[in-house]
Amino acid sequence: MWSYIVGGVFLALAMYFIVQGIRCGAAVRESKNRLAAYNAQTAALSYGEITYVDSGEGEVILSVHGIFGGYDQAYDTCKDFCSDYRIIAPSRFGYLGSDVSGDGTPARQAVAYVELLDKLGIDKVHLLATSAGGSVAIRFALDYPQRTKGLILYCSAMPPVEKPEKYAEYAGPPPFLCNDYVMFLLSPMFEPIMGMEPSTIYSMLPINDRKVGVILDASVTNPDMARDFGEYPIEDLQVPTLIFHAKDDKLASYIETERAVARFPNCTFISFESGGHLLTGHAEEIKEAVSDFVEDRSH
Repeated sequence: MWSYIVGGVFLALAMYFIVQGIRCGAAVRESKNRLAAYNAQTAALSYGEITYVDSGEGEVILSVHGIFGGYDQAYDTCKDFCSDYRIIAPSRFGYLGSDVSGDGTPARQAVAYVELLDKLGIDKVHLLATSAGGSVAIRFALDYPQRTKGLILYCSAMPPVEKPEKYAEYAGPPPFLCNDYVMFLLSPMFEPIMGMEPSTIYSMLPINDRKVGVILDASVTNPDMARDFGEYPIEDLQVPTLIFHAKDDKLASYIETERAVARFPNCTFISFESGGHLLTGHAEEIKEAVSDFVEDRSH
């Protein structure tokens, strides 16, 4: 009898994994069709290629996406602004068609952005960064204040308030999780672990095509502000900053952000009681605040 029960369990599990594999395969194919609809462009820079979306007219917002991102997520973060501004939404190093320059540090990523802006004939931009992209945007604003009109951070990585005695050398998902099928299987756990709907997986696919960028973020981008604390003199930042964060964010610490805000010399901090890492439910408030911020600095 027990052999029948065990056999039935194994059969049910096998069927489950097969069905999930079929669903995952269909979702990956759909994700690649979705990417094609963005009409992304590729530019040849000094070190290799960068892929980006260029949409809209007016004041320029350079969108800096987070981990598991790409030009698609960079654009989607700013799509509510496309009717009013020009959105430049590149894939960062290792993501969706963008090569890696050297060791891939935030400083090198900032240099790549400057090259892209030069190629597009753009002088100054408003930086809008989410999550892990915050390190790169902050680095850009520090290194190129003459190219930066303002810095906007959504639930972003933040500089520590003092040099940490220790920090995570690898701050991100282990490489074996950077797989379409594995992450698809884990997506039902997104809500309790990350505070995100399981359907978020569909905007992350194809993960296999983002893997190089994810590992680079975990090993280089994310630890950078702690590892090279002295290279981030936030108090010397010459550009105004607008920071958004939700208190229930499970991925980027609200407490650390609240502490870090004091380091920014010209900062507006807007917090929400809820919304999680994706600031869900606050699109209108965010759009109004960002629009006011950009318009105040557009002249």
